[in-house]
Parts: sequence; structure tokens; C-alpha cells
Amino acid sequence: MNKSNLALAVALAALATEATAAGFIEDSKASLGLRNFYYDLNTKNTANNNGEAQEWGQGFIFNYSSGFTEGTVGFGIDAIGLLGVKLDAGGRNVTPAKAGQDRTPGQLFPLESDGSAVDDYSKAGVTAKVRLSKTEARIGTLLPKLPVVTFNDGRLLPQTFEGGQITSNEIDGLTLTAGQLESTKTRSSTDDIALRIAGASGDADSNKFYFAGGDYKLTKDLTLQYYYGNLEDFYKQHFLGLVHNWAIGPGSLKTDLRYFDSNSDGKNGSASGRADGYRSAGYWRAGDSSTGEVDNQTWSALFTYTLGSHFASLGYQQVEGDSAFPFLNQGGGSSSYLITDRQIGKFQNAGERTWLAEYGYDFTKLGVPGLKASVAYLKGDNVDSANGDLKEWERDFRLDYTLQDGPLKGLGVSWRNATQRGNVTTDADENRLILSYTLTLL
Repeated sequence: MNKSNLALAVALAALATEATAAGFIEDSKASLGLRNFYYDLNTKNTANNNGEAQEWGQGFIFNYSSGFTEGTVGFGIDAIGLLGVKLDAGGRNVTPAKAGQDRTPGQLFPLESDGSAVDDYSKAGVTAKVRLSKTEARIGTLLPKLPVVTFNDGRLLPQTFEGGQITSNEIDGLTLTAGQLESTKTRSSTDDIALRIAGASGDADSNKFYFAGGDYKLTKDLTLQYYYGNLEDFYKQHFLGLVHNWAIGPGSLKTDLRYFDSNSDGKNGSASGRADGYRSAGYWRAGDSSTGEVDNQTWSALFTYTLGSHFASLGYQQVEGDSAFPFLNQGGGSSSYLITDRQIGKFQNAGERTWLAEYGYDFTKLGVPGLKASVAYLKGDNVDSANGDLKEWERDFRLDYTLQDGPLKGLGVSWRNATQRGNVTTDADENRLILSYTLTLL
């Protein structure tokens, strides 16, 4: 039994004696999320269409969150249950299996060895929690959403992590967070696997990702951020962020500034460790002894002006250093805290410079409340490679509608369409059609 499971068992045992206490039951909440997801990926110029996928499934996402027992120290428990059912999977996407995995992750479902999707899959998690004053500790299944680690929820079921986390709000305006992650279940897999980054190979994994940092609300319109992340034997990362809202005339301007500084850690910092697979994606010149070593500085600025029903964004991101931007990436679908992490691409390659523009409209004032649309365009260039600087672009369109009243109030419909072109990765066209509804059980 690993350390997090042992600690969880102890916490649950202690909790069992308190479960009937006032507050634990009365403040409990439970919901069942229903997510019907159709996914279509059409890749270009690939042999035997191996990169294509057409999958349709029904997802069930059960969430339970207890209240806390009374007293100076309060105890509680959260639980999540996930089930994905295949409705159709006409396309196949054969991916080499990772060592130790029973099945390789597909787009919506785990895949059998022949590339066919399983009929259904499920996973579950439990989290014990303890609260003292305005500080809360959690151990078990986590869905972190921080600048240095963000869970992925871009398919039928969300990605989950196992570990522990402490969040404190003892000082007004300051939120402090720290913790450790040991493993993950990716969005389309039931396997509990260790952690790595893009570029790693073989058995090069880590079961220790440490993170800490905080958000300080200096004024009601200005938030400053600092976070630190360390994936043992891969990289250490510092993050600085600033978010500012400024009322300008009838509208408002939001400024979002981000800076990441990442360097090697442990085995990634030695030639022998990198030879064992503890490598980063990126491009290095012939004879460079640092091949595969994490060396990255990424900064970005995003400005969004909102006026009534309209919003418009303009942003720029620069990836500097020899390696690609490092983040937890097991290859089964991962998210990074970049302004360029979009429907298909992430634009995080070594040397890449990206401009982006986005426009959105809320149709409420035109008599259609609940209807929203947006379109974004990203263009990246200067990607380092053996064939000179490479380029890519992506166009994303999104249309969302949520019923505002009636027996199905809250039913959401979303169509997401994206096109990616260039010579960095395979050209692709992608469509997602999602119906979502949440039933409140408690």
C-alpha cells in the first residue's frame, strides 16, 4: 500500500466514528452529471487513416460531497464515480501500449489491442477531508486546477489524480495551496499510472509531483500569483501570474500575464538519466550534450475587452529555451495552463511564437438567452526543428446553448469545430457535439 492509500485508510477510519455528527449529513450534496459526447477526428495525409476516430458515448459522472462534522476539527468525505458507455465507435485509432497498461487510451474509450473501443469502462475515487479554521486538507482522488497542474476534462469523462492537498484561506485575500500527486487515471483510461512529460520513453516515470503556491488579491481588481511545481527526475517550474480588470467606459479590459521558468531535475539533468528515457520533447543541434534536458521559459499576455454582449481577445505567447514547455503529460490527454491550449493544439513547442485572436457574442439581447458563440484563430511560427523553422495555425468555432426554463432547464448543447494546419503536426479537422445535463440528488 502506498503512502497516500495508507493515509486515506487511516483518515476514513477516523471519519467513521464521526459520520453521524451534525453537519456531515445535513450539508451533504450529490449530483449525477449526464454527458452525451460525439467525437469525430479527420486527420490528413496519414497512412491507413490510423489517426482518425469517430466515437459516440454516454458518460455518467456521480459526485458526492459531505459536510464537515462539528467541532474545532471537522471531518468529511467526497466521492466520485465515472462510467462511460459506448454507443458507437466506427473509427479506430491504434496506439502503442505503454508498459504496464492493460489497454491504451483512445479518444473517448480505452482501446483493445486491435484498436477497437471497449463497450464500457468505469473508475471511481474517494477523498477524505479535514477542516481546521479556514484550512482544509484533502487526501485521495483530486481534480486540481492550478497553473502548474490542471486536470483534463475534454472528453467523455474527466482525468483524475491521486495524492494530497492543503488549501488555506487564513489571511484575507490570500489563498495558499500545497500538495503532492503520485499517479493519474487519464480521461479515456481506467489504468492508474505514474507521471511523466512529453518526450519521456520506456519506463521513465515519476510518482512524486510536488506543488505549492498562492493567489493574493491585492485589490478587488488585481490578483497576483506565484506557484512552484516539481516532477521528480524531470523538471522544476516557477510560475508568476497577474490578472487585472479595468473598467473602461461602458466596458472592461481584462489583462492576463503569465510567465513560466522550467529547468531540469534529477535524472533529466544527467546524460545517463536522459539515456534511460527521462527526456523532454524539443529540438537540439547535432552534438549537443544537453539533448532532452528541460530548459524552457514561456511567457504570454492576453487582453480581453468586454462590452455588453461582445468580447474580443488579443494575445501573444513566446516559448524560449531548447525544450518544449514541460507539464504533466502521460499521452492520454492532458491540459496545460497556457493561453494557447486549445481544442486541438497547444502551441508549446521549443522556440514557438504564437499570436491569437478571439471574438465571442452572447445572444441574450437578441432574444435568445442561453445562446453563445465564439471563434478563435491562433498562428504559431519559429518552431525549432532539423528542417528549419516550422509553422502551424488553428481555427476554433464554438456554439453553446443552455435551456433557461421548462422541465429540462439546464440542459446544455455544445458544438465545437476546429481545424489545424501546418508542418508541425498532422493536419486535422475535428468536431465535438456534446449534450450535458446535471441531476441534483441531494
